[in-house]
Amino acid sequence: MNFARDVVDATPGDRLALVELARDGSRREWSFGEVAERSARLAGTLVERGVGPGDTVMTLIGNRPDWVCAMVACFRIGAVVLPCTEQLRAKDLALRLEVARPKVVLADERNSAELQTVRGGWDGFLVLTTPDEGLYTGDPPPAVDLAADDPCLIAFTSGTAGEPKAVLHAQRYLAGQRVQAEHWLGAREGELVWCTAASGWSKSARNVFIAPWLLGAAALLHDERFDPQQRLEILAREPVGVLCMAPTEYRVIAKRARLGPVEGLRSLVAAGEALDPEVLRAWEEATGLRIRDGYGQTETGQLTGNLVGDQARPSSMGRALPGVSLWIEDGELVGDPATFPTFFLGYVGEAPPAGVWRTGDRVHEDEEGFLFFEGRNDDVIISSGYRIGPFEVESALIAHEAVAEAAVVAAPDEERGAVVRAVVVLQPGHQRSEALARELQAHVRAHTAPYKYPRIVDFADELPKTSSGKVRRAALRGEG
Repeated sequence: MNFARDVVDATPGDRLALVELARDGSRREWSFGEVAERSARLAGTLVERGVGPGDTVMTLIGNRPDWVCAMVACFRIGAVVLPCTEQLRAKDLALRLEVARPKVVLADERNSAELQTVRGGWDGFLVLTTPDEGLYTGDPPPAVDLAADDPCLIAFTSGTAGEPKAVLHAQRYLAGQRVQAEHWLGAREGELVWCTAASGWSKSARNVFIAPWLLGAAALLHDERFDPQQRLEILAREPVGVLCMAPTEYRVIAKRARLGPVEGLRSLVAAGEALDPEVLRAWEEATGLRIRDGYGQTETGQLTGNLVGDQARPSSMGRALPGVSLWIEDGELVGDPATFPTFFLGYVGEAPPAGVWRTGDRVHEDEEGFLFFEGRNDDVIISSGYRIGPFEVESALIAHEAVAEAAVVAAPDEERGAVVRAVVVLQPGHQRSEALARELQAHVRAHTAPYKYPRIVDFADELPKTSSGKVRRAALRGEG
């Protein structure tokens, strides 16, 4: 197998592969033939620089065709690609360089300066500049034959509970995306898919272009920072059929922009965090579409989803993907990794995982097999003997008109062991006050069991988040 040969080269060259929306406002369409040729020439340049099967290539490029071509070039020659998000700073980059030890780094002009600050004496370094074509002049090498267990891609975990870890995926990770692509993403041949995840996220490595291309669909690349109103403007003028966004993005758009019907848009999917019922309701009322949530981990790839053809359940992460074996033990979601089509090879520098896979996530299941996320094992709050998942309390808070974002953690308490503490970011036009804190407490009591209400309400300008947009609850607990 070889993704570059068996998918990119095998797709008719005149078929649409990418729609590029650049920061300068320009728009360009890329065919599969153009992507195939450009990525093959970049692969030739990498080979000339000594890169071969098993060598690591790190990319630090925005959501641009250069990033996609770099990924495909690595797939062609069997190199292990480590895509990084532009939000990483010197400390983050130093960690990745130290752990992954890439032979070559491909960085564009926006990110090369940050990379140079940690470069030190290490010289395995190439800079991609646009419109510099120097990297696309190599002689295209033949696509190498690769086994399912050959290394393919490194993705770092989000670091919500500690230092990010380097996850090494095999070539089967690419072909294995077909399961979630067909049963959850649900793109159609010739359709335009927009997965907004920035290059470097685990979700971007699979759903920006890999999963759409497996189904013959095209991918939209938007090289801009998140702006709620701009997202809606793009949807109004581009023929997007499937939209895949992070829950945070759906949430902020619902709170800060004016939602309405979107012509041509037929499917909404989300993964990364649980979705609040209030956000789901707002999108469904405005667009007539229910967001189909899904669940997976950096190590496992996607495991569950509100599947194509199912009536999506509000607040549910769906059911196990076809063929995936999952069950609940003592409230924790566990599974048989032999049934995961995209299970990782192991953490870089560590022995491969063995036995049952324990997700560390607490869930419950309804009578039809739909799963509902409650929180990480470490995030569950035990107060006076009650077990309280943060998600339900956060959902209640976000339903209040004054709240833009909220995160819930445990705070030590001598009598109860712990109490619920809420950290709240307010909507514009609302002021912090003790009266508002009491109002929010009463609001939660009215929407959940009374023992779950936050006894402590703190206000903040923003929540601490990872580079992928997930809330770092460990930081809110004072754990770093």
